[in-house]
Amino acid sequence: MRRREFITLLGAAVAWPLATRAQQPGKVPRIGYLSPTRIRPRDEAFRQRLQELGYVEGQTIVIEYRFADGKFDRLPGLAEELVRLEVDVIVSVVTQASLAARHATKTIPIVVVAVSDPLGSGLVASLARPDANVTGTSAMSSEVVGKSLELLKQVAPTASRVAVIWNPDNAIFQSQMLRETQLAAGRLGIELRTFAARGPDELEAAFAGLTNVQAGALMMMMDPVYTPHAGRITDLANKRRLPAMYGLREYAAAGGLMAYGPNFADLYRRAADYVDKLLKGAKPADLPIEQPTKFDFVINLRTAKALGLTISPQLLARADEVIE
Repeated sequence: MRRREFITLLGAAVAWPLATRAQQPGKVPRIGYLSPTRIRPRDEAFRQRLQELGYVEGQTIVIEYRFADGKFDRLPGLAEELVRLEVDVIVSVVTQASLAARHATKTIPIVVVAVSDPLGSGLVASLARPDANVTGTSAMSSEVVGKSLELLKQVAPTASRVAVIWNPDNAIFQSQMLRETQLAAGRLGIELRTFAARGPDELEAAFAGLTNVQAGALMMMMDPVYTPHAGRITDLANKRRLPAMYGLREYAAAGGLMAYGPNFADLYRRAADYVDKLLKGAKPADLPIEQPTKFDFVINLRTAKALGLTISPQLLARADEVIE
């Protein structure tokens, strides 16, 4: 073989793998999505915002969904599974999932969604400058429940005993909520009676218990396990003619008397903004935890009339939405 031919062939051999690598498409970012349960409208709000930001699921971005089907004890294992997949970002929905993700990795960026109290739960040391690999949105849910109880008291002023249904499996978040509810009850002179329901199978027993103590009203703690069963829960309360306050608009739309709380669809959309920034090189510690800016106060006037309740014009004027 002539020297010139050898050099030409050698150059082609070296250039070929370089050319091949150059032709390979860029790495498609992978997002881990960890949640105690599937709540389709909120999941869709997250996906829709990603689309608005230019991402096409399955083409320019891959989302690895992991839902615990209401079993909070499954969250740590699912978080570890996402870490093994070497996803680029983990989106963790509510407190327990976020704690599981934080325990599973100290390096992969984590976007927490709708965490009640990121400081109190130990996820971050500062809202303005989160530590290490955690950032995202707070729902301020524990702060909201005090106002929720005040609104409920205005509708049911003679209710001196209020029942609270909560999920002990969602221990940290629910304990925060209960603590704030108890503080508000003390200020309002209300006696609280708490009833546990770890899932839909325990709802009937919980409602039977609050009937036995002759509760005059109901506070339903926000929990992702309860949300898919909003219609069933509001039916159970309405059949017992209980004035009830819920934390999500879905309950009022399903026939519940009132709902007050942050706009969760907005929080999920904002989580997508965080993902976008992180994929473009931002560091979690430089992205402050955002608190909710939109709150929904919804009154179902049709349910109020069915329960024989009169809603004052002043309270109706404060509502963001009145269902008639």
